[in-house]
Formats: sequence, structure tokens, C-alpha cells
Amino acid sequence: MAKETLTVEELAEKIFQEAGGMDNVETVNHCMTRVRMTVRDHDKVDQQGLKEIPGVMGVVNDEQLQVIIGPGKVNKVANAMVAKAGVDLGQEIPQQKSGKEALSEKTAEMKAAQKAKQKSSPLKSLLKDISNIFVPMIPAFVGAGLVAGIASVLTNMITAGRLDGDTWNYYVMILNVLRNGMFTYLAIFTGVNAAQVFKANPTLGGVIGSIILLTGMNPEAPIQNLFTGEALAANQGGIIGVIFAVWLLAKLEAVLHRVIPEAIDIIVTPTLCLLIIGLTEIFLIMPLAGLISDSLVGSITWVLNVGGAFSGFVLGAAFLPMVMFGLHQILTPIHIQMIEATGSTQLLPILAMAGAGQVGAALALWVRLRKDKELSEMIKGALPVGILGIGEPLIYGVTLPLGRPFITACIGGGIGGAVIGALTNIGATAIGPSGLALIPLIANGRWMGYIFGLLAGYAGGFVATYFFGIPKDRLEAVKESEAEEAKSAATVTSVQSQPKKTSETAANPSATTIDTPLYAVATGTTKSISASSDPVFSQKMMGEGYFVLPDNGAIFAPAAGTITTIFPTKHALGIKTASGLEILLHMGVDTVELQGAPFEILVEEGQAVTPATQVAQVDLAQLTAKGKATEMLVIITNMDQAANVELLPIAETKAGQAVMHVATIK
Repeated sequence: MAKETLTVEELAEKIFQEAGGMDNVETVNHCMTRVRMTVRDHDKVDQQGLKEIPGVMGVVNDEQLQVIIGPGKVNKVANAMVAKAGVDLGQEIPQQKSGKEALSEKTAEMKAAQKAKQKSSPLKSLLKDISNIFVPMIPAFVGAGLVAGIASVLTNMITAGRLDGDTWNYYVMILNVLRNGMFTYLAIFTGVNAAQVFKANPTLGGVIGSIILLTGMNPEAPIQNLFTGEALAANQGGIIGVIFAVWLLAKLEAVLHRVIPEAIDIIVTPTLCLLIIGLTEIFLIMPLAGLISDSLVGSITWVLNVGGAFSGFVLGAAFLPMVMFGLHQILTPIHIQMIEATGSTQLLPILAMAGAGQVGAALALWVRLRKDKELSEMIKGALPVGILGIGEPLIYGVTLPLGRPFITACIGGGIGGAVIGALTNIGATAIGPSGLALIPLIANGRWMGYIFGLLAGYAGGFVATYFFGIPKDRLEAVKESEAEEAKSAATVTSVQSQPKKTSETAANPSATTIDTPLYAVATGTTKSISASSDPVFSQKMMGEGYFVLPDNGAIFAPAAGTITTIFPTKHALGIKTASGLEILLHMGVDTVELQGAPFEILVEEGQAVTPATQVAQVDLAQLTAKGKATEMLVIITNMDQAANVELLPIAETKAGQAVMHVATIK
């Protein structure tokens, strides 16, 4: 049967049928090339049956069931499907045979089954969740961190008497107002993002996060620690405590939604969640952290009394985990006591080495995984902040989510701390941020020793991470990318496909062809479409092509032609060349769900373009923050018009540079 024999309505009906029936399809949506369905039971989907439907170019059955139809026709098919279901695009299709409880149980069961299939180790799952929580916050971390770093340098110079406080304190206050919006309320932002990751209500997650701030508590009659009887301190339990509390919230909320009658669910469920999880956080999670804090004080005092390189190594290596668990605040009384007794705190310069270890670890990751664009962008943003002594972006955005680099960063901090401890008598005259910002506060002109310790921390973190801290999965991905580039560079041209001859060519073997060059749509790294992270494109279900990992957001036309289509969500557009090639420019992977936010389209349908025409401006930072690949994909969607396709062996390209030649039938 020829693919053109099915009408749009018949194609919609067949897709429903092979997807397990309309009752098995929860929602229907579409992007530029494919119908996207959320299905209730993936086992009911007949993938082979879907592939054999005339008009279907390919199938991907992952978290979503994706049926590739191609540009132009896909929106008609998706609209026909939702019309049959009597709903709108993206709206849930009701089941005819079961009620709310059965649907909830079945959906939960299927999601659990899907998770079981893709299950990795518990540690990897935890680290992935932590990464998903903090990656969206990286831009704010970087911006607020740099502001905080500048404020810290000015504050320390004022304290050291090198700047006039009467003049500069006002400006420092303004900078601190700007930075406090992020760091003071970090627990709230963490609660919101953790709730989204764990599938809880985001606003409830933010409230659970805010609890550790203890706002509204009367200092004269504070909440008592159940284990020690002392007053609870704000931020006990730290960010990790917030994440754990929100995870409990998600579990409780899911149970309550199943058992609470729908009529009172909106009132009872959030109230019970806040009471149960909030009280658990106040009277269990925070006191436990406080108990650990109190026990650490004695240990730290003992280590300090030992002194020397041993003391420096232990304290330098242990400080990052203390920051992660929000336990570092217990050290403030020790700093104050040492300053009162000796005029400086010799503990602070040692602890500052933990940040140096992180900087070294990040540099090693950058060197070894420089082909990992997403990670490289995070590191480039977080490094300047880390050097100035603001460690959160590197902790939560880079080292902790990757796991092993966090440990090697601690080792680097220990090495720097050992150097400071061995040199002795290096103290800070006041409590201030670490990194380079602490230099103005180093007492008795011993700042050269402090810098030597910083360099040792940088080097220790770098070496430990370079040789022992690179995550294997990331390294393997980079090696595969490098192998792909080496393979491409080994030959002058690489024939990527041999499409079927058209009926015109078969009838007239002497028919001539026209060479149509295609160009890099951005300055960056150009790769074969087979290296794409999207299986639909990498398996060439849509057609042959390539993609560019851009260095900046300026996106240009891949060929001379006419703009035929601009998708409503701005993430894709179609171009037709004079030789008859139909080309899809798809910006990013799975970006249809962003509803156009990162994209600014600079052309109109019907407009003539050349490779020098900028067609779009893309916010790459926003794509990265949303966890989306920044691949700018170019796909030939009518391969029957292509007699031959050759991808030039070029990796690093500039926008407008020829990267592919397509021979088309004249």
C-alpha cells in the first residue's frame, strides 16, 4: 500500500489503534515533525504496527510515545486525533471504563514499571535528582555569586582599613541586598525545584524549604531542640535536609491524593502535608542536624589542638561536606573565640582551602571533558564565583551532582589545608568569605603563605580529579564524540546515505543533478546527525543531516531558499531551496515544550533567505538551564529528491561555512 493512500483521519485512527486504543492514550501533542503521546501502558503499544502504518516515518517509545509523521502533515494528524477524542491538544483524554482511583493507580503502576526498566544505581539516581534540582538555579547562582564576590572583596578591604568605610559601606549594603535574594532564600528555591523533581506540589515544596529559616520564631522563646533542649538555629539541616523533607512530602502527597475524597482533597491534603512534614522537619530533621553539629564541635576542637599539617588536611577535607549539610555555621563561635584570644582566627584560612579544592576539580573537569558543552558552560559560569570564595554554584551545579569530583575536591581542600597548617600562624583578622576575597583579611602580612595554600589546593583538586575523579559515563560520551570527529576527519568526504532513486531518475538514467551546498547555521562544532542525542534524528527517521553545537545564540539559514514554515513554538522552521530540497531547521532537542521562550524568530514565512541571513536568536543559557541539548539540527526531509549526500570532514565551523553537499535531481 502506498503511503499516500491513507487520509489524515484514517492515519489518526490507525495510530490510536496501534498505540493500544484511545483508552491507552492519556494526552496528544505534536511538534514540528512528530505526534507526541503520553500513554498509560507502554506494554499495549504495538511499535511494529505503528511503523508499518502508511505515512509513519518512525517510532520512538520512551517516556513519551513519539510517532514521526514529518513537517506539514503532523499538525493535521494530531488535530484529527484530538478531534476524535473530543479534547484539545495536550488535554487529558478520559478513560471510558474506569474512574479516578483506577486511573491514578494504573498511571502510578505504569510509571513505576517504566522507572524499573531504566533503573540505575541508587547513588546515580540520587545524584541525577540533585542535578535536576540545582541546574535551573545555575544562572542565578552565577549572577548573585559574582555580586556577592564583589561585595566580599570590598567588605574585607574595608575591614582591613584599605577602603574608607563611611564611603563604601553604603555600596556594599546595596550589593548585599542584590545577593541576598538568592542566598538568603536558597532553601525556598531548593524546595520548589525539589518538589518539581519528586512530583510534589511546587508551592508546598517552597514552604517546606522555608521552614528551616525559622521565620516568625520568637528569639526570647525559641523552639527547643528535642535532643539537647537548646534553641534551634536557623538553617540547621541545610539544603540536604530540605531535599529529604521534600522527598517525604512527595511520598505523603501521593498517598493522600489517592485516599482523600476528591471533594475535600484540595483542603485536607495540603494541610496534612504541611503539618506532618513541617513538624517532622522542625522536631526531627533539624534537631538531628543540630545533634551532629554539637558532636562535631568537640571533634574540631581536638583536631585544632593537634595542629600542623594533619589538622589542616582533616579540616580542609571535611569542610565541603559540612557546607553541604549546613553544619558549617557551628564554627562561628570558634572563629570569634580565636579572634578575641589571639587577634585572628587560624581556622578560617584552613577552611578556605575547601573552595580551592573545588576550583581545581572544576578545572580538571573542564580540561578532560571540554567536549561536553553543557558541563563546560556550567563550569565557565561557576569558576569566577568559586575563585572569589562563593562555593554554592560549584558544589550544587558541578561537583556534587557528578559524585566523584566532589570527593576529589575534598581531597584538594585537604591538601591546601595541610599546607596552611604546616606553615602555621596564618590567620584572618575577621570572619569573611574565602578564596581570593580573603587576602585583605590575612593577619601579620602572611598573605603570601595563604596564596601558597590556595595554589596547593588548586593543584591538589586538579590532580586528584584529573586522574581519579572523572565520571566514567561522561568520559565515555566525550570519547565517543571524539571518535566520531576523528572518523569524519579521516576522509575528504563521507557519504552518509544512498537514498532510493526517484521515478524520474529510474526512467531517465542520463538525468543530470545539481549540487546544493548546505551551511553551518552557527559558529561552533558541527557533527553528523547520527551523533544527535535525539533518537528520531540520530536514526535518520526524518532524513539525512547534521547539527551544530553553537558557541553563541545567533542562528543562520542552512541554505539559500524560502521560509515555508515557522512552527508556533518558534523552535523549528522549514526552508525550501530552488533545487527542490525541503530542509528542517530544528533548534534544540525536545524544545517544543518550552513554548518558544528561548527563541526569537527574525524571519517571516515566504521570506527569501541566504546562508548570511540570521533567522533566529536563541537563549542558549536558558536551554541549558532547562536541561535541553543545544543542538541546532538541519535535516533534509524529502530524501527522495537527493541523489547523493556528502558531509564534509569539518568539526569546528563558522556560521555560513559549507558543511554538506547534496546532489539533487534536475
